[in-house]
Amino acid sequence: MVGMDVIDVRDITFRYNDKPVFRKIHFSIGKGEVFCLLGPNGCGKTTLLDCILGILKPEQGRIMVQGEDLSSCSSRHIPRSMAYVPQNHESTFPYTVTDMVLMGRAAHIPFFSTPGAEDHQIAQMALEQVGMANMAERPFTMLSGGERQLVIIARALAQRTPVIVMDEPTAHLDFRHEFIVLETIMNLVRSQNLAVIMATHFPNHAFYFESRDIPTRVALLHKGHFLSVGGPREVLTPDSIRTVYDIDTNIITFDNNGTSQRHVIPVKGETT
Repeated sequence: MVGMDVIDVRDITFRYNDKPVFRKIHFSIGKGEVFCLLGPNGCGKTTLLDCILGILKPEQGRIMVQGEDLSSCSSRHIPRSMAYVPQNHESTFPYTVTDMVLMGRAAHIPFFSTPGAEDHQIAQMALEQVGMANMAERPFTMLSGGERQLVIIARALAQRTPVIVMDEPTAHLDFRHEFIVLETIMNLVRSQNLAVIMATHFPNHAFYFESRDIPTRVALLHKGHFLSVGGPREVLTPDSIRTVYDIDTNIITFDNNGTSQRHVIPVKGETT
């Protein structure tokens, strides 16, 4: 069940030097909800996520995190409110999987201290939640791309935040691991009432969550503003997809073990 808003983005505008990236972006997200941010390469999805995470500062507008203005939050308060899962994570030092997950406890550990028994217990629980407990002592550098992404999600879970921000979490994954990551996100939203903000290139991800009865909303970022915001069935139409991606599509509906599920099928691009 969706709870009170944990992130409230109020009319934010951002530009690099004199180049506007987006303007007057407004949305909110509550616990137990997935918010999918869609748009083509270079439209500003990652920049918007960086503003939400406090990495970049909007030129105008406000971002409220659990009722507090992000601009007034301390550097230790933000990682206690939001966790981040990047597209990919490279590590040259062979940290163990457990060590990588324990890094998610940094905001909860006093300066000059080391992780305690409770931190190790939380890390172990996070690995169990993503199905990676059997890899706990394996070097992170020895994992596949999909396994690494699950460990990074476990690290985010170890932060014990109400919000997880994900930037294309299935990028570069094979078909099997893409599905595993989506299933993991679904289970975590459902079991822990998390709020997930997820930038993705794939409209079908939103339809996937919707078909599993996960409260899901979609925002289409187009030419610096949201073309449309709402449920996947209302927002993801052939017309809106054509406007944003310059391709023609069909949207099919099929039965998946008694559940109706939608799927976007591209049929013609602008160069064909």
